[in-house]
Amino acid sequence: MSDVGPTEEEVSEALSRLLAWPDIARSPQLSRFLEYIVEKKLRGEVQAIKAYAIAVDVFGRSPDFDPQSDPIVRVQARRLRALLEQYYQGPGAGETIRIQLPTGRYIPDLVRIEQVTPPAAVEPPKPPIRRSVRARWTTLAAVPAVSVALILGLFIYLRQAEMVDRAHPLQPPLISVMELQNLTGANADIGLVAGLAVELVTDLEQFETLRVVYGDNGAASNADYVLSGIVRREAGGLQFSAILTEEQSNIVVWSKAVSTTAEETANPQLLNDVSGVLSRALGSPRGPLYREARAMLTETSSFDGRESLFLCRVLFDLWRELGSAGAGQRADRCYAALPEAERNTGQALAASASLLVEGVGLAAVGLEEGQRQALAGDALVTAVAASPLSGFVWEQRARHLERIGDHLGAEAAYSSALQLNPANSDTLAARARHLALIGKLSDAEPLASLAINSAPNPPSWYLIVPALKALRDGKFSVASIYARGYAEADRELGPILTVMAARAIANQELVASYLPRVLEVPGFRANGILTQLRKRITDETLIRDIRTALLGAGLPPAVLNSSF
Repeated sequence: MSDVGPTEEEVSEALSRLLAWPDIARSPQLSRFLEYIVEKKLRGEVQAIKAYAIAVDVFGRSPDFDPQSDPIVRVQARRLRALLEQYYQGPGAGETIRIQLPTGRYIPDLVRIEQVTPPAAVEPPKPPIRRSVRARWTTLAAVPAVSVALILGLFIYLRQAEMVDRAHPLQPPLISVMELQNLTGANADIGLVAGLAVELVTDLEQFETLRVVYGDNGAASNADYVLSGIVRREAGGLQFSAILTEEQSNIVVWSKAVSTTAEETANPQLLNDVSGVLSRALGSPRGPLYREARAMLTETSSFDGRESLFLCRVLFDLWRELGSAGAGQRADRCYAALPEAERNTGQALAASASLLVEGVGLAAVGLEEGQRQALAGDALVTAVAASPLSGFVWEQRARHLERIGDHLGAEAAYSSALQLNPANSDTLAARARHLALIGKLSDAEPLASLAINSAPNPPSWYLIVPALKALRDGKFSVASIYARGYAEADRELGPILTVMAARAIANQELVASYLPRVLEVPGFRANGILTQLRKRITDETLIRDIRTALLGAGLPPAVLNSSF
């Protein structure tokens, strides 16, 4: 990256090429979004690039828009960010002037990339493995004996260290939680601050993927991360500012401020509420404590010898976000490679059962739907017996009960999961989705809003409740945005919701794009579209609206209730 920034003319030309790229050009809203933030940046109006302004100026929201309850800007920013990355990895790979949208921000970075052309005359070195043992020793013969010994010793040491590292199971990060420093200057506030660390330790331990200790017990020196911070008075209330520091590098990798009003400060549940906000961010599988493990899995396709409950859980969460068979198979291989004692833990049994429910993994090969669900149900009963206090296990049981149509049982299991770990945003979003599909959209909305607004980079499957709400409220353009996002995760219902929204705004191109995806779903082809959906949806109003939309889009009535 060059130290010399691009000129306004260069940025404008780069923007024009981006806006002409078909993948962005086909979305007028994303085009306006990109143009808006770049023009504001060029005019020096970066302070005006806020979620509220974008929602009102770009997406046509009313002046009473609330970014906390409507995540439209964050959702579209995530889509735009992904498209920019796709462009510069593909057709825009040769671009020297680039527009980047950093994660968590709406202010774009305008950068100049230096293109380095390797000298044409230089021949690439031959791989060392093609040299014979004799040739290597011939080379070493020219080196003094002491140097040879040192080189060989260093080589052997590094190889052994590398082999040990590769063979060592990946362990959960260890976090030391310190009491926050009280900077309010009032002794009366000590009681409002003391005890937050204990609340955080208790909440974070419920994720089962973290090792957490209270900082004053002497274990801080062995921690991977230290969570600390301050508390100060602010506008009649308090501001809790937390920072997460990586011990090895002494670098702050995450921070978050939680402000409370005077009324909230007087609430006896103050520390519990603040701990919940911080825990939802830190405990999320997309949070800062999991970045190292995720980076490792991104960089390599093999993790032989490093299998652990923690690594398998990271892979499981990645599968849940991506929804791809490949991601699920990686998680399945990881769980299968665990020692028998770990394979039989409640957490491993529950995760493997969830993979089986979706037909992923070796255990699902050759089994019919009913056989898979029966085996998964038995495994989940065993998992609950092994880990009755695991929120993760109860959530997987809830998902299975939801899948087989036992909605009362699913609600009871989701309730147990959230009682055990109320800070798990995935569980919040999963229960919200279930409530929405059984006709309780109003009950689903606050749960979905909490999950979307508190979790880092909420995945696509969180978006079903905003999509259904927008459809109900007649905001069909908004619904089409959420539905397309949700379709990335739910290949059954996502395309149908997109077709419903697209028909309402007379977007025939969008209908034509998503209708074939509906007809490609194996479950629909085997059972009929509505027959299959009724396994998940008990809201007859939604079923009726789906029927009307699909018939209006040109599908024959026969495919709705019969195999095709």
